[in-house]
Parts: sequence; C-alpha cells; structure tokens
Amino acid sequence: MPTRRADREGIERPKEALDIDEVFRRLRRAVAELPKAAMFDLRDRGYGSPFEQLVGSLISARTRDETTIAVCLRLFAVARTPEALVALDEAALIDLLHGATFPEPKARDLKLLARRILDEHGGRVPDSMEALTEFRGVGPKIAALTLAVGFDRPAIAVDIHVHRVSNRWGYVATTTPERTMAALADKLPERYWIEINERLVPFGKFICTPTRPKCSTCLLLSMCRQVGVVSPR
Repeated sequence: MPTRRADREGIERPKEALDIDEVFRRLRRAVAELPKAAMFDLRDRGYGSPFEQLVGSLISARTRDETTIAVCLRLFAVARTPEALVALDEAALIDLLHGATFPEPKARDLKLLARRILDEHGGRVPDSMEALTEFRGVGPKIAALTLAVGFDRPAIAVDIHVHRVSNRWGYVATTTPERTMAALADKLPERYWIEINERLVPFGKFICTPTRPKCSTCLLLSMCRQVGVVSPR
C-alpha cells in the first residue's frame, strides 16, 4: 500500500488516487460482516415490493435501523398492501408503529399515502421521483430508496452517512445532502447509484463514524482525503 505523509494537523493525506471502482471493491469487504442498512435488510428478508419499500422508508425517517426493521416486520405481518393498510384502524396502526419516531403523524401519512395509491394510481406505487415526492412525508431520500430498492431503478438515496463519507473522501464537496445527491448524480457511475447507500450506511455507522472514525484500520485509508477529520483512531 502506498506510503502516506502526515500534515501539520497530524492527519495523514493519501498518496493513492481515489479510484471509485476500487473504492466499492474495498467497501464490500469492509461492510461484509456488518448489519445491513434497513431497507436492504428488509428486501433480503422478502419485503422488497415498491409498496413495502415506500412504507418502510417513510417509517425509517429519524428512526434507528434496528428499530425500523422491527417495526416494519410487525406491520407487514398485518398489512403488506395498500388495501390492507387502508383497512387498518388508525389507532391500531399507531400501535404497530410503536418504537418508531413520530408514530401518530407517520400513521396519518401512511393511511393517506395508501389511499392515494389506490384512488389515484390504480393500487400501484408510482415509479417516478416527481410522483413519489407528491405524497406527504416523502422527500427525495425516501423516494430514491423506493425507486432504488423497490423498483431496482438507478437512484441515489443520500442520508447523513452518504453525505458525510463521500465528502470526507473528497469525492464531492458539498454542504447538504440535497447538494450531495446532485453532485453524485453528475459524477458517480450509474452502476453504483443503488449500491452507494447500501454500503455507506453501515460503513458510516460503524467505521467512518462522525467523530473519531476508525481511519487506522480502514481499507480505504490510502485513497481517502480525510476532509474534516479531527481525531481519527
């Protein structure tokens, strides 16, 4: 592996160019034994339909992955389709969402979403960013996850981990997740659009953490610019 030189702040800077194909090869190895990102975990458990992914992504907002998975498994045992969700009493739905953040507004949003899918889309989840973000509670990240995981369409779902890590690498230089999404769409090869969220969520949670990232043992250290890193481990 190429040698590195420390700068005045004690942070080592890379001497190897960032090769995005090599980045993803190393990422797959780095996260192979880590817990999966919630929506990909649910997909691999058999809950990968567009409706399940849309519902699960909405539930996941500001909710830990392990809680999201538990809540979704509980809900999908009762309701996996728009028809079944509409038929649920709202109080029962709130109870099923217990543990997720903001269960009451999420229950209202989910009921309305399911009703609109039935009434306005013939019972099928729409497959465009524009149509998905018309649903209350569905922003670009939720819509992108639905397209990527539910429809297997190229879409970049940028959460805080994707935003932080891609900027820390020096691959993009942006200030918000929305700008990171746009920058990645311009630069990242389309073959990695779905996978970037799948890999960077566990990588950002357990390795490239917000504070004291595990730089010394990171497989990507030789290519990472460590932008903004103050106290690596």
